[in-house]
Amino acid sequence: MRIAVGSDHAGFNLKTEIAAHLKAAGHDIVDLGTDDTTRVDYPDYGEAIGRAVASGDVERGVAVCGSGIGICMAANKVAGVRAATVHDTTSARLSRQHNDANVMCVGERFVGVQVALDAVDAFVEAGFDGGRHTDRVAKIAAIDHT
Repeated sequence: MRIAVGSDHAGFNLKTEIAAHLKAAGHDIVDLGTDDTTRVDYPDYGEAIGRAVASGDVERGVAVCGSGIGICMAANKVAGVRAATVHDTTSARLSRQHNDANVMCVGERFVGVQVALDAVDAFVEAGFDGGRHTDRVAKIAAIDHT
């Protein structure tokens, strides 16, 4: 799977761990930055990941900032993106199964490395359940056009 990763300075270390983990698992990784812990603005990276996913350049995105919240808000401003801040494997898996999330966001200050790696695996491996969730996801998509 082709996956975009990105972070601000507060998420750089965890993003680096996640990218290496995904690459070791055989995924094609597109690293959209940042490249170190020098202060940068999370909206720039959330938008970049969102645009990569929405354009179809990548199948999924993983975004990291200090809390996972700000970068998620930025990614969700891009039409076609369904980004979810996750905290564990359950929230990561359900974001895919029930909400067809295409961007996973996580906070380096809130989630340990192993929990984040397990959550990324759950996010990548889970599929959308469809069924009763299909109409709800369609309603979310319709908001992009209002």
